[in-house]
Amino acid sequence: MNDTQLYRLVIADDHPLFRGALREAVGRLFERSEIAEAGSFDDVAKILEQDSEVDMILLDLTMPGVRGFSGLMYLRAQYPSVPVVVVSANEDPAVIRRCMDFGASGFIPKTLDVEGMRLAITRVLKGGVWTPPDVDLETGSDTEAKELMARLATLTPQQVRVLMMLSEGLLNKQIAYELSVSEATVKAHVSAILQKLGVESRTQAVIAAAKIELGQWPQVAPLES
Repeated sequence: MNDTQLYRLVIADDHPLFRGALREAVGRLFERSEIAEAGSFDDVAKILEQDSEVDMILLDLTMPGVRGFSGLMYLRAQYPSVPVVVVSANEDPAVIRRCMDFGASGFIPKTLDVEGMRLAITRVLKGGVWTPPDVDLETGSDTEAKELMARLATLTPQQVRVLMMLSEGLLNKQIAYELSVSEATVKAHVSAILQKLGVESRTQAVIAAAKIELGQWPQVAPLES
C-alpha cells in the first residue's frame, strides 16, 4: 500500500473483542490510518453522516439496528462510492453470493486468518473484489430471489431505513421519531415501499424482505397493519 496515504476505515461489529482484533490486523497494513469503530448500525450512520470520506467499511451482517442484508443495502444506496466489505461468521455460500449481489466489494469470513484478511482488504482498497476462493458466485440464485433483490435495490436510502424499522416491528409514529420526520412522511415512504416491492401491506413488505435471508436470521414478529 501507499506509505504516505492516509487510509480511513470504519469497523462495524457489536463484539468489542473482535473489533479490537480486526483493528489490530488492519492497522498494521498502513503507515497512516484512522480507524473508527461502531458497535451498532446507528453508530455507523452517525460516523458517516459526520464524514463520509472513508476508504472502506468493514460490516458485520448482524448487529443492533440491522437485520440480514438491510445494512448493506442502506450503505450501498446512501454511499455508493464507499467500498463495503462484509465480515461475518455466517459462511453460507448463498449468503456470500447475495452480499455480492447487493453490491459488497468483498466477503471475509471471521474464521479467516489475519494474513488472509489483510490480503482481502488490500485487494479491495486497490479496486478489486475478494471472496473466499472456494465459493462459486455464479450458482444458486433463483429467478424469484433475483427479481426481489432487484426490487429492493430500487429503494432509496431513507426507504431502506424505514423498511429496517418495519422489520423491527416499529409503528409509524415510532419510525417518525427515530428519523426526526413527520408521520405523514413515514406513511409516504411506506406507500412507496409497497409499490416498489409489489405488495399490499407493511407485513407483506417485511415478509418479502425476509425471504432473501434464507432463515439465517430470526423471523419477523407479527406487525400491526
